[in-house]
Amino acid sequence: MAAPLVLLLLAFLVYPVGQLLALSVWNDAGFTLEPYRQLFASTLYLNVLWITLKISLATTVVSVIGAYPIAYAISAAPKDTKGRLIFWVLLSFWTSFLVRAFAWVIILGRNGVINQTLVSLGLMDRPADLIYSFGAVLTGMVHAMLPLAVMTMLAVMENIDRTLPRAATTLGARPGTAFWTVYFPLSLPGVAAAGIMVFVTAIGFFIVPALLGGRRETMITQLIIDQVQQTLNWSLAGSISVLLLVVVLIVFLAYDRIFGFETLTGESAAAAKNRDSAARRAGGWVLARIGHVSDMLMALAPRRRRKGGADEGLPLTLRVVVWTILVLISLPAFLMIPLSFGNTLSWPPTSFTLQWYQQMLDSPLWMQALWRSLVVALGTGVLSMLIGVPTAFLMVRSHMRGKAAMLAFILSPVVVPRIIIAVGLFYVFAQLGLVGTSIGLIIGHTVVSVPYVVMTMMAVLRNYDTRLDLAAQSLGARPWQALRHVTFPILGAGMLSSFLFAFATSFDELTIALFSSGGLSATLPKQFWDEVTLQVSPVIAAVSTCLLLFISALIFLADRMRRRSLAR
Repeated sequence: MAAPLVLLLLAFLVYPVGQLLALSVWNDAGFTLEPYRQLFASTLYLNVLWITLKISLATTVVSVIGAYPIAYAISAAPKDTKGRLIFWVLLSFWTSFLVRAFAWVIILGRNGVINQTLVSLGLMDRPADLIYSFGAVLTGMVHAMLPLAVMTMLAVMENIDRTLPRAATTLGARPGTAFWTVYFPLSLPGVAAAGIMVFVTAIGFFIVPALLGGRRETMITQLIIDQVQQTLNWSLAGSISVLLLVVVLIVFLAYDRIFGFETLTGESAAAAKNRDSAARRAGGWVLARIGHVSDMLMALAPRRRRKGGADEGLPLTLRVVVWTILVLISLPAFLMIPLSFGNTLSWPPTSFTLQWYQQMLDSPLWMQALWRSLVVALGTGVLSMLIGVPTAFLMVRSHMRGKAAMLAFILSPVVVPRIIIAVGLFYVFAQLGLVGTSIGLIIGHTVVSVPYVVMTMMAVLRNYDTRLDLAAQSLGARPWQALRHVTFPILGAGMLSSFLFAFATSFDELTIALFSSGGLSATLPKQFWDEVTLQVSPVIAAVSTCLLLFISALIFLADRMRRRSLAR
């Protein structure tokens, strides 16, 4: 059942990445270490690596801290409130990275929203330099990564038994102590999973630093792109990739030793309860003290009556914080809507026009890019489902040996930075004649999408009652009939979510498309990137608005399908 996925990853992940890494020690003259001598001869590359680690770590810390109250509130909210909260998180999660990064260019620019507003109010005499700084990069990175942290933590928090903290309060523990000593340790694997996902994504990210950062905020991914696209120095690009990969592997090995890869698939703290027992005992005293301080602070706040309802137990301050963060992460994308109807990208808009939408519709470049992205995303979604769903069944329902190693292999596209996969695929696709073809893009996007399909389906299958299948078979249904009439209809919502996850991942994928799409057959993100880096036009705001509406419709459709599935 896992053979197609294994073959896919061996052919289009292990081999391409291995080829790229081999180029760092092998050239036409034979074995050489000259690229590594060049890498360490100058402090440039190590300084850029330090900047990359600094930005990635800061992004991880801020994103996890900001995402925790949102994930906690969603997991504790009733169904109606939970649906609204998840909608806003998914809207930010699935909105294109490029749209969000471009929105911050408009917000933070010298003639942007913040500067124009402050100058018009008389609070400043002239525009401030808000863009091309560490603060701008960190803001854009956190805005891009925070929804990912929320969804990763939510997968664990949804499986935490909430009767345990209540049981602690009935035994005399105060609310703060019950939370920090009971609930927080149970959610810690989710926090760690969110941290590792954000860190690995951030360390291979280049969109936000390229648009919002200056020379002092250059990340190592940008150096790899320059070596491939500008100088065709494959050896140096391979050596930089090795350096980046070593750092990521060290982080993942430490994570696996402490928490285990299982937590990345949505398993709760039970999967890691036997790990780091000494560290947990050492941290118990610290958490108890934090809980005590929390109780003291809560005692100072005025008490309020609870009228009932699951969300009434959430403090008012927490609800205010959650909705404030959700508004802040959604507002930049919505800012594109009024700007798309103005004559310029100045704020506030002083006129109304539809010329930018007309220009977008009349442009063959934009329309061809949109059509190609839709075709590639649909192909990626279907192929990822055909390969990922059987693998998820195998991982959850089988008792095969080496399951942990198999899971690590499945998650390898998540471990390896996207830029390394993209450059390796470009090198192999050039040999196979797949550069600039839809088939090449579908294969490349499936490599990076299928792990998310497997993780999502594994989380869904763990909550599925297999006795339903046995009951159907006991009534005369054959295994394939039980699968068709019982299993798949019940798992329909989860399968739809997996498909949409793969579709959205492909539709917004830029790194692989940057190399493998070819010059005349760009996808929508590639065309968007080319336009943003060459000129800032209101047409980009019109495209951003259309993408936002498309993603909103996609999320609405997924929610309707989920509710219809639950009503059966």
